[in-house]
Amino acid sequence: MKKLSLLIVAILMSGLMYGQFHIGPQIGYTSSNLSLKGSDIGNGLRNNFLAGVFMRIGKKIYVQPELNYMVEGSVFTYPSLKSGLIPVEQDIKVKTIQIPLSIGWRIINAKIVNVRIFTGATVNFNSNTTIDTKDPDNSIGQGLLSPLKNADFKKSHWQYQIGAGVDVLMFAIDVKYYGNITKLVNGSVTYNSTTHTIDAGSNVFEVTLGWKIF
Repeated sequence: MKKLSLLIVAILMSGLMYGQFHIGPQIGYTSSNLSLKGSDIGNGLRNNFLAGVFMRIGKKIYVQPELNYMVEGSVFTYPSLKSGLIPVEQDIKVKTIQIPLSIGWRIINAKIVNVRIFTGATVNFNSNTTIDTKDPDNSIGQGLLSPLKNADFKKSHWQYQIGAGVDVLMFAIDVKYYGNITKLVNGSVTYNSTTHTIDAGSNVFEVTLGWKIF
C-alpha cells in the first residue's frame, strides 16, 4: 500500500511538471459477479454504485489513478438439497476501496470532444463483507448445508482493466471491464455430503461519469 501511494504521488508530481493535469469527482454504476468454475452453484449479478475521485495526467498518452468506494459481489444459489426444499441463497455484498491505475491513449483529441482507450491494473481492499443467507426450510440447521462465511473472503484482490471513454467539455464518461488476477473468495462449502472448494474471482462491468473541476 505504501509503495502504491508513493507511485501515485510520483506520477502526480510528474504530471504537474510536464503535462496536462485534471482532477475531479466521479460516480458510477457497477454490475459484478463472482466467477465460479466447475461448480453447480448458481451465481447471479449484483448491481450497485461507485463514488470516488480521479486524476488524469498527460496529453495524448496519459496516466489515470483513481480512488473509489464501490460494492461488488454476487447472489449464490445452492443446488436443491432435498426433494421439496427451497434452494438456499446467499446475497453477498463486498464493500471495497478500489484503487485503479490505468494508462490511456487519446485516439481523437479535439478541443470539445476526445475519445480514449485505456488499460491497467486495480487493487481492491475489502472493508466489509455482508452475507445475507435466505434459508426458508432451515437446510443449514438440519445439517444439509455448510455455506460460505465471512472468513472465506480475502482482505484484498487484484484485477486487470480495459475500457474506453469519451470527454465532452468538462465531463468524462468511461466504460470499463475488470477481470480477476487474484481471487476474492477462497473457501469451501459442504452440501450433499460433499465438500466443494470455492475459489472465485470478481468480474465487474462499470460505467462512470466524472467531472473535471480542474
